Formats: sequence, structure tokens, C-alpha cells
Amino acid sequence: MRPVIGATATLLLLGHPAPDVFAGAAEYDVDVDVEERAVERLLSVEPADVDTPRSLTFARNVFIPLTTACRYTCTYCTYYDVPGEASLLSPTEVRDQCRVGADAGCTEALFTFGDAPDARYTAIHEQLDAWGFEDIHDYLYRACEIALAEGLLPHSNPGDLTEAQFETLRDVNASMGVMLETTADVDAHSGSRRKTPGQRLHTIRAAGKHGVPFTTGILVGIGEDWRDRAESLLAIRELHERYGHVQEVIVQNVVPNERSDFPKPGLETMRRVVAMARAALPPEVSVQVPPNLSPAAELVDCGIDDLGGVSPVTDDYINPAYAWPDLDGLRAVADAGGLALRERLPTYGRYLPSDLRPSDTSPAPAPAQSKGESWLSSRIRDRIRADDVHGRRLRAVARGDGPLDPQPAGDARASDGSRSR
Repeated sequence: MRPVIGATATLLLLGHPAPDVFAGAAEYDVDVDVEERAVERLLSVEPADVDTPRSLTFARNVFIPLTTACRYTCTYCTYYDVPGEASLLSPTEVRDQCRVGADAGCTEALFTFGDAPDARYTAIHEQLDAWGFEDIHDYLYRACEIALAEGLLPHSNPGDLTEAQFETLRDVNASMGVMLETTADVDAHSGSRRKTPGQRLHTIRAAGKHGVPFTTGILVGIGEDWRDRAESLLAIRELHERYGHVQEVIVQNVVPNERSDFPKPGLETMRRVVAMARAALPPEVSVQVPPNLSPAAELVDCGIDDLGGVSPVTDDYINPAYAWPDLDGLRAVADAGGLALRERLPTYGRYLPSDLRPSDTSPAPAPAQSKGESWLSSRIRDRIRADDVHGRRLRAVARGDGPLDPQPAGDARASDGSRSR
């Protein structure tokens, strides 16, 4: 049985500045302080201590990388391109890719780009200005509108955001996300364009304040140690306990690539980390591993209950050397654990309105600072309830009725308009 972790974090007194428990925490006034005894208890967790889930879920998406520009230069990342080489999808290209995804039965438009491209990407800024957009976030809003018009629900991973940006973007997003990666101050994040844990925790907190169903996660193998992994998971739990917005936590192993020689963590390491995640997090928060990067079939008994967004039409542009499994591959993972495989929307069922929620799913408490708002904006609710072929597909998936069968002629990749790098 799953061990009870107990109180996992201590909230600092409101109005007092947060100590720099994690690098950058004081700069962003992040008031998360993980208890030592909670860390010690989590470090003792093994795979045998957690329960196997009842079912395994995934979302069918089309991966749309708006731009490869990024202000960070993390040493393990192949996604970003240097100034002069970074690309930017046009609105027409966004619409074309959304149509390919919708035709293939996708429900999610996964928008991602490098974190807040800064002034060094002058060509990107000049192009956005020529199209009439103030910045990349203004353009993201328009891209999400295009996705909604084409029958998809946007799920955006735009890096670190402010509260004001979440307040705006929640209007056109069914859910959003950013990887915490780690609360450790690792060399992989060093340099003049340094990514800090405090900044990422601030973003996760900002999403919670504005009632955004949220995905986050940890990255395993970038220089962190076991204590760092425990602290990262407990920090995520503390923010979820405060706002109720974390729908899933990804446990993602680093993989070797053209920019990095970080070794891929071994199976036993991943089994232990996944079990720690399942033990640390409340039962309603899903634990996910990417099935193209991890031996997912050998992690089901450690507590994973989700395989994330998987695309039948586009590559994983963040890890382009690692192909997505097809639907049969996902079924094989579920079969290995004796589990039912279910398709889901990018928004988990507990955040959906009562008439769209699976019958076996309890509703999430109202957003912490909702002021009468629901977890989903009216535009997202209207898209799901629309009386068209897309709305019917979204409602069927929302309620757990399907679709699971592959769509005819839906598996063509770059030749059908998907972006290749």
C-alpha cells in the first residue's frame, strides 16, 4: 500500500519575505519550504510501497512548435536554435498543422516554444511585429484561437509566465504547463542565461493563482541527487495543496543527444523515482512518463497512470531522435500492467464541467482565487460543447467513451504538413 507522507511542506508566514531555500526563491518571493522529515520519509520509498493504477491514460495531440528561439541555453536541450537560425511558424502553418491533427483524431494542440525569446532574436521580434503582434505571447493567443476554430483544445507550454500572462492566456487554453525540472541549482542551468528553481516555482504558483489546470514535472539525470528529487516532488505537492491545480507530474529521464552527453538514467533509478513521485503526490494527481523516452511498460507497477500527449502526426520536437509509439505501442504498455487504456483530453476529468466529466471522476474544488469562475473559460467550454464533428469527438473523449481506434490515413507525418526540423 502507498505510504502516507504526511505534511510535506511548511508555509511561511504571509507577509514575510521567503528565505532563499531554493535558488532564486527570494527574488520571486516564493514561499515554499519543504520539511526535512518529509524528505527523509520520501527517500525511503521503494516501488513495492506503491499501488499499481487501475487504468492508463493518454492524450492524442499535434505538436506545434511556434518558435525555436529561447532565452535559455540549457546544456541538455536540442530544441532551441541560436539567433539567425531560429524559426517561427506562420499563422497559415499553424492552421495547416491544426487541420492535420484534427483530421487524425487529435484533441490537443500542444503549443511550445523556447522561453520568452529576448532581444538577441531580433529577426523573430521583427517578424512578429510585421504580423501585428506585440510579442510571442500575443502571437500564442492568436495561435490558440486558430486551434479552437479547427476543433482542437490548446495546451501551451510557453516557459515561465507572469500572473498577468496566465490571466490572459487561460481564456484560450484548456490547460497549460511548464517543467519544474529540479529545485537543485545544477550546472546544466548555469551561464549568463541561468534558469532558476525560484523562477519555475513562481510560474507554477502563478498558474495556481489563476485557476489553470497545470502540468509540471521533474527531469532526472541533469546533475541533481536523490534529495533534490525528493525536494522537487514535495515542492510541487505543496503548491498543489495550496491551489489544487496540478493535474499531472511528469517524471522524465534525460536522454543523450547532439548537445549533451548526460547518460540516460538506468531502469532501477527510474523505478525508484517514479515510486517516490506516486508516494509524494495526492492520489488525484497523475504520474506520467513519456513513452518515447522511458521503458514505460516496466514502470507501470511503480505507479504511473498516464503516458502524456502522444502524436500520430508530428514528431517530439523537443526529443526528435525518439519516436512516439503508435496506438498499438501504447496498448502494449497498458497490457503489460493488465490495465485498461483510456484516451483523455488535455484537461483532466476532474476540472471539466459536470456534464462533460467521466462518471467515475469526482470534481476538483473550485479554483483558489476563482471569483466565481470555473477551471475552464467559457471559450473552452463552448468549444467542447459545440454541435459539430469536433465537439462530438471532444465530448466522447471527455466522458471516457473514446475514440481510441486509429483514424484512417491519419498517420502520415511530415509530408502532410507537420513541421520537420
